[in-house]
Amino acid sequence: MKAILRETRELAPAVRHFVFEIEAEQRFDFTPGQFVSLHGRFDGKDITRAYSLAAPPSGNRIELCLNLVEGGRFSPHLFALSPGDAVELTGPTGYFVARPTVRATLLAATGTGIAPYRAMLPGLLASAGTHPVTLLFGTRHEESILYREEWENWERSHANFRFWPTLSRAGEGWSGRRGYVQASLAEALGGTLDADVFVCGLTAMVNEVRALAKSLGLDRKQIVYEKYD
Repeated sequence: MKAILRETRELAPAVRHFVFEIEAEQRFDFTPGQFVSLHGRFDGKDITRAYSLAAPPSGNRIELCLNLVEGGRFSPHLFALSPGDAVELTGPTGYFVARPTVRATLLAATGTGIAPYRAMLPGLLASAGTHPVTLLFGTRHEESILYREEWENWERSHANFRFWPTLSRAGEGWSGRRGYVQASLAEALGGTLDADVFVCGLTAMVNEVRALAKSLGLDRKQIVYEKYD
């Protein structure tokens, strides 16, 4: 199917938010946390890239959060699109989806791995009751805290939601958490083993968080993950 670009906006250096409209469809249904695949042909080769949907279902519109890959083929093409341009799309698919919120939920991510949580969060908070939901997000610099204002607004309006950004290369003026996501995992869990942990990002981070969560006593069935490389 064809997806028509409607708008874009810069989120951070080399990171952009895209809004596409699915042509000839009145509604594009998916489960928050799933992804779509975009297709293109470059230098005679067919290339497919998978991207998590970065907003809940909304008619025939979808939203994506993409980073510009230096030396890549597909992302430079997408960043060069103008409103009205089209891409080929298939999906949705994927099993990195939210569970019914019956206990604490920890969402851990780095980089654009935060995208599926933007789609999941409204549903999670609607079903969470008083169960805590924590978003632990790791990035290098303060300017790269993606969707920061949105998370902070959710935090102000929901007493059980916490947004914990942590910076690995924080400047002197940063008063928040420092270091990698892994360093704040135990604190975010708050000593409880009655929690679901979601992890999304690059393989090394995902593997380390999974291992750490297991070492803290969580069962592997409590850990849901998706790797971006």
